[in-house]
Amino acid sequence: MLSCINGATTMPYSFEEDMAAAGAAGFQAVEVWSRKLFPYLESHSVSQAAEVIARNGLRVASLCPITFGFFRPQDEVHQKLQEAAEVAQGIGCNLLLVCPDVPPADLSHAEAIRRAAEAAQRSCDVVAPYGVRLALEPLGGHAFVPGPAEAMEIISRVNRPDFLLMMDTFHYFKSGVSVDVLRDIPLDKMSLIHVNSAEALPRDKLTDKHRLWPTLGVVPAAEMVCAFTARGYDGALSVEVFRDEYWAQPVGEITAQAKAHLEKLMAEL
Repeated sequence: MLSCINGATTMPYSFEEDMAAAGAAGFQAVEVWSRKLFPYLESHSVSQAAEVIARNGLRVASLCPITFGFFRPQDEVHQKLQEAAEVAQGIGCNLLLVCPDVPPADLSHAEAIRRAAEAAQRSCDVVAPYGVRLALEPLGGHAFVPGPAEAMEIISRVNRPDFLLMMDTFHYFKSGVSVDVLRDIPLDKMSLIHVNSAEALPRDKLTDKHRLWPTLGVVPAAEMVCAFTARGYDGALSVEVFRDEYWAQPVGEITAQAKAHLEKLMAEL
């Protein structure tokens, strides 16, 4: 498996600071935060960004977040996806993380799934020429795709190797996804895993700001990850935590703590 950190975990810091700190902490990979990379590219080339990543000994597990939606105007979605895919290709990244939107209220569930799958097919066609795949991220408590069961309805209908699932332990926990459900997810559909935990609050009260380092809090992250590693998952385990308390620290301290907690989690697998 690849030790990885998501750029949200070091939100106040720049793309270059993220890469240097991740490399210094000993991470093998990064998820590049697009809202840091794209401002960097306003005054630098994509090849220069790739050099920064390589200089720090890192691989890119994903580029995120990316403008996306099944039900929003698709011309805009496709333009943003093409721009992101071109950049991703240039920095050696083959995965874009995308989040679901909510269907119009007058659509039945079956019709919403059908339309979402059709939109996903077209979106995959947009990024495929760049060797890039899409990974759908279920969101805790979401009205349409709160967990992997709903995501797999779409993914199974799309039925292509470049439209995949990802797991964020916080989101799956918030949505009440059981470990038994995780064990039934086809391994070849799991692209990436975000690891984190949360404070002991009612699930419907949890927000991203309540996230904690993995191995702290109430999320059984090790057990959730084991549902995949026990079957051979060897992809990235990426620390993604949105927490003001952590963000207030120097970037090197954030990445060092993230790596230490990730190592502790990996020792439990």
